[in-house]
Amino acid sequence: MSGMPPSRPAFLSAGSTLSAETGVRVQPPITLSDEVAEALRLHRPVVALESTIITHGMPYPQNLAMARQVEADCRERKAVPATIAVLDGDILVGATPAQLQALADAESPLKLSRADLGFAVAMGRTGGTTVSATMICAALAGIEVFATGGIGGVHRGGEASMDISADLEELARTPVTVVCAGAKAILDLPRTLEYLETRGVPVVGYGTDHLPAFWSRQSPWRVPMRADRPEDVVALMMARHALGLGGGVLVANPIPEADEIPYETMAALVDQALEEARLQRIDGKAVTPFLLARLLALSSGASLTANIALVRHNVAVAAAIACARADVLAGTGALSPSAPIGG
Repeated sequence: MSGMPPSRPAFLSAGSTLSAETGVRVQPPITLSDEVAEALRLHRPVVALESTIITHGMPYPQNLAMARQVEADCRERKAVPATIAVLDGDILVGATPAQLQALADAESPLKLSRADLGFAVAMGRTGGTTVSATMICAALAGIEVFATGGIGGVHRGGEASMDISADLEELARTPVTVVCAGAKAILDLPRTLEYLETRGVPVVGYGTDHLPAFWSRQSPWRVPMRADRPEDVVALMMARHALGLGGGVLVANPIPEADEIPYETMAALVDQALEEARLQRIDGKAVTPFLLARLLALSSGASLTANIALVRHNVAVAAAIACARADVLAGTGALSPSAPIGG
């Protein structure tokens, strides 16, 4: 099977794009760091990283330390990190150290998905990109692999509230491979799996037959397919491209065994936090930050420790996939050699 031609939007190479409304060529508000631009030009491995973990997912200074650590982990595994965020209306693909600090220090940053991304750009706002917004910006830049902690999904009670994360629709429409530790365990995991299946999103257990439950290595629910090597994931990416299927690939990567919190333990804490949210009438985008903060307290900090471990492990796997993809593009990679999980 031949490699996919590198996808690079015309406006990133030409510097402008044609506005359908006015016919005027305009410069999209996307800034590639020098490191990311060079890597993409030379078809070197690049891994996209989201920024809500900085702006909303962890307290300061752990958020900034985490952002720096995962970038270092990525480089250690021979891939270029591209942290994506919006700063004063400018979409950053590859945030600099100073920009990471600005994000960590930002007051009332937005939490950006597909619905909010254009607003933040138009109004000159600052925000962290969720899985959906990060996928959009990664695809615009031509980045095929993205590492995050966990995706959003169908919220509990979603059959009545219709509270479903935009991440799921983005996975169905945007061709980026997302490496995560499953959906966040505060969600309705079986309905999330059903929704992804309905939308044609392949959910691949990486070295596992069961869906990871974020802080826990596995949940009671099985995944429909499994891959044991980075090259297996690359082969799937290439096959989907050749078939014109569109959309992304979800790689569900379990947290390392030494760092997990048993599923039964976390399930009880999640139930308690959800009841507190219900009693306090927390809803909408406020639900996830509230629940994560309560779980941090209820677990005496163990949830944060596990969160850091699983993100770093996801970055390691994403880097291995990106390197395997780059090898295929360079004509030096085979699609199914023996390779250790995580690179």
